[in-house]
Amino acid sequence: MMKKIFLTIERAITRISEWGLLFSGILILIMSLLSTYGVGRRYIFNNPEPYSYELSTMLLLACVVFAVAGLQRQRRHLRVDFIAGRLSPRLEDILVNIFTPIMALFYVGIICWKSWDNAIYSMIIWETSQSSWEEPLFPVKMMVPIGTALLCLVLVSQLIQGIKNIIHPITRRS
Repeated sequence: MMKKIFLTIERAITRISEWGLLFSGILILIMSLLSTYGVGRRYIFNNPEPYSYELSTMLLLACVVFAVAGLQRQRRHLRVDFIAGRLSPRLEDILVNIFTPIMALFYVGIICWKSWDNAIYSMIIWETSQSSWEEPLFPVKMMVPIGTALLCLVLVSQLIQGIKNIIHPITRRS
């Protein structure tokens, strides 16, 4: 029963983190189109517009925070290969699959917690940017706790998997 629940949660976390990677890729395309539009207006039509740069900056933040969880899920983000490669396989497993997620959870958990406070405060006071169109900032600030919460879920999942692999080791092929 627990195994089935864990597998369902694992699949959901994997699916959400993959969607985060896809979303980040789409945001990169949108940012390139916005930048092209802004440069075109400035240099071709000699009519600069202030919105494309600011929108691209906001989208860049979303792109980064939603991609990090997907990259960590694929085990391409947090690595300590220069140390882990010199250790025995068991110590390498402990370092990569136990110690690294614990340290990352500590760091990312604090970012999630404090950025949540910051986003809520921004919403309460209806904080706006200092640009000419004064868009509200809380939706942008809310992206950080959402993205880091997803990263925390991925790290917890990897930590549980790492503990499980230490308790019941998988035989390695050479």
